[in-house]
Amino acid sequence: MALLMRDHPSWRSNPSGATRVMREGPSSWLLSWIAGGDTLLVTSVHDQAPHSAAPRTDLITPPAGVVGQLGAVLDQQGAVLRVRNGDLWDAVGTAIIRQVIRAGQAREMYGRFCQAHGPAIATDNGEHHLFPPAETVAGLPAAAFADLGMAFKGPALVAAAAAYLAHGDRWTTLGPAALSEALQQVSRVGPWTAGAAVADHTNDFACYPYGDLAVRTWARRAAPDTVWPDNEPDFAAHWRNACGPDLSDLTLLTLAWGDHHVRAP
Repeated sequence: MALLMRDHPSWRSNPSGATRVMREGPSSWLLSWIAGGDTLLVTSVHDQAPHSAAPRTDLITPPAGVVGQLGAVLDQQGAVLRVRNGDLWDAVGTAIIRQVIRAGQAREMYGRFCQAHGPAIATDNGEHHLFPPAETVAGLPAAAFADLGMAFKGPALVAAAAAYLAHGDRWTTLGPAALSEALQQVSRVGPWTAGAAVADHTNDFACYPYGDLAVRTWARRAAPDTVWPDNEPDFAAHWRNACGPDLSDLTLLTLAWGDHHVRAP
């Protein structure tokens, strides 16, 4: 049985599990997860294009030979399933919304923004909304963001939308490192935002800003007997050296442990 990683704010919990709607290429999809199982059901919705590829998922298992308290915790957690965010624009916009606020706040803000300006998708578990298209966001006035309590997010989202419309086709051809560099050319998109967006889009969590508060918090809670560096640069260097070639997997698995931990009763 695998654990579903639901760090992306579009996941919506329900009594039987969780659902999510997302874009992949020209089409939109409904993802359904039944709690306690290991199967993710992927169903096309009304705008399905012929021969469109379904969202990609990756199954990440704890690397062999990881010692210490953290290794034991991640072994007990087991395999984690994470859906790649095939919509690069959504990944960039989500990372901007997540800047400098708590995960719960970001989830609520993402939901408000999608409901106000995103396309609606009807499902058996209620109506979902996709992230507003870049064309929509690029044309939103400042008041539209202020009305949603997002005044400080508006300039960055508008700048990113304009840049995506100009360069998005090229961005989707880039590898993770080059994509991160390209995104940082956008106004108000720094290394944290670019790294978070690339990790969401590719599932390469070696690109994630692994010295950030989330990784530090969950590493400490999962392995409280381990001595962790206090500040971000020292923690990042320690984490990178300790993880070695398993940097992506261990970062993702630790974040998944934290994501599941905060959802637990």
